[in-house]
Amino acid sequence: MINDNAIADKVMKEMASDELNLKKVVAEKAVDDYIKDGMTVGLGTGSTSEYAVRRVGELVKSGFKLKCVATSERTADLAQSLGIELCDLNDVDHIDVTIDGADEVDPAKQLIKGLGGALLREKIVAAASLAEVIIVDSSKIVEKLGVKTPLPVEVVPYGHKKTAYALERQGCKAKLRMSGNTPFVTDAGNYIYDCKFESIESPFFLESRIDVIPGVVENGLFLNTADAVLVSHPDGTVTKVV
Repeated sequence: MINDNAIADKVMKEMASDELNLKKVVAEKAVDDYIKDGMTVGLGTGSTSEYAVRRVGELVKSGFKLKCVATSERTADLAQSLGIELCDLNDVDHIDVTIDGADEVDPAKQLIKGLGGALLREKIVAAASLAEVIIVDSSKIVEKLGVKTPLPVEVVPYGHKKTAYALERQGCKAKLRMSGNTPFVTDAGNYIYDCKFESIESPFFLESRIDVIPGVVENGLFLNTADAVLVSHPDGTVTKVV
């Protein structure tokens, strides 16, 4: 006789499998729809973007000539293992398209990104891209930013507690991101504070308030960045918000 714990474990595994499949479906569709032979491509960071990178690797293996810019060392390592040619952002005039994930997306296509720890490079690459295509599953769609996830803010280590105090004066609870017993360190050598708001009523105003705080390097509000958002749904369909 199957006990309750075994049933619960089975359900959890099925849910996890469904979530991964949704990420795979939307990532592969984005790559197939937006990436053409000869392009320079931005490679995002995170669990959904990883599927996109793997699909790009398949295109390269099939004969596509692509130059790619990675948004993190983790993505760079994966890309190199798949035989994808990487180049430095300084060595390209522009990026044709970047495919990346997001942690929250509101109805106006405004985003929160950075739970994967790569928000600084992701924002720099997005700014250099002719098109930024965001890939998410439907659980990432929210009515207002900040209702589900904290807002990541990258800060310099020096005096970071003072920076956190200034962040909390914007109406959030700022929690230093940890990796085990030590602070999480970004590819740029910085720390991240995850700032939990009840919701973000005025994201453009908040962004301007955060950006002027001494010690802040970058924040995870990606405003007017996404050209298109592809969303996968539990029934297996993918819709596009443009």
